[in-house]
Amino acid sequence: MGDKLKKPLIKYETTEFIGKYALIGIVSFFFLLLIIMPLGSMFLYSTSEGLGAFFRSVTSPAALFALKFSLLLAVTTTICNVLIGTLIAFVLVRYDFPGKNFFNAVVDLPIAVPTAVTGFTLLLLYGPIGIFGKYLSSHGITILNAFPGILLAHIFVTFPFVVRAVSGVLEGVEKNYEEVAKTLGASGFQIFRRITLPSIKGGLVSGSILTFARSLGEFGATMMISGNIAMATQTAPLFIYKRIQELDYTGASAMAILLAVSSFAMLYGLKFLTKPKAVKQ
Repeated sequence: MGDKLKKPLIKYETTEFIGKYALIGIVSFFFLLLIIMPLGSMFLYSTSEGLGAFFRSVTSPAALFALKFSLLLAVTTTICNVLIGTLIAFVLVRYDFPGKNFFNAVVDLPIAVPTAVTGFTLLLLYGPIGIFGKYLSSHGITILNAFPGILLAHIFVTFPFVVRAVSGVLEGVEKNYEEVAKTLGASGFQIFRRITLPSIKGGLVSGSILTFARSLGEFGATMMISGNIAMATQTAPLFIYKRIQELDYTGASAMAILLAVSSFAMLYGLKFLTKPKAVKQ
């Protein structure tokens, strides 16, 4: 009787073992085809002429300007979205008001809208024929082909990340502590700074990193609004595009490797920062 029970069990375990590693093999194949091979090709092109050519490509004046400009944009975009996004997330989670569902849906719109459309709408708004463009131009204020216009495009494209990250954390925070602090005479700012802010710290960190990484690699809207002027409004992704147009694949690959490695490092670090800590017994 015992032998009859063991045989089906062994057969089931063998089938499960084969199925498990078959799935792992399929997943590994897709990772290789869709992720590893494209990244590997960039490494090959960037070092095809030697490491000297790689470093010359990423340390040229145009490349260094593009990197610094992209970092400045990413940092400024992150700061703006942290301030604006946290406020919006707090209002959407803590208060009920007419049209709340509509505004809640609009928050995710920048993810669905193509970035080229974003750039075009900003072009129509702040361009020479735009509603605000005519007024601003008459007062000597430049938006297009300048830092302010590119920043607006980046803020729009990355808008949902902080809002959604903070909202998700804030929804799980009990309001009891805030209510108790209020009854004890704490002001709204004191409650936010000492109770709410520490509780949403994880959401702020994850939202900030995602915003920074997305801004660093933004292309479509920036292309439409910046003019892609070297040493003036050219970001790192636009630098790559320009190098490809000039058939400088080594220079394009070298910059692409820097952006890819930077983004991977930030996202990999995010996994550790947001990893739940083990509870000590």
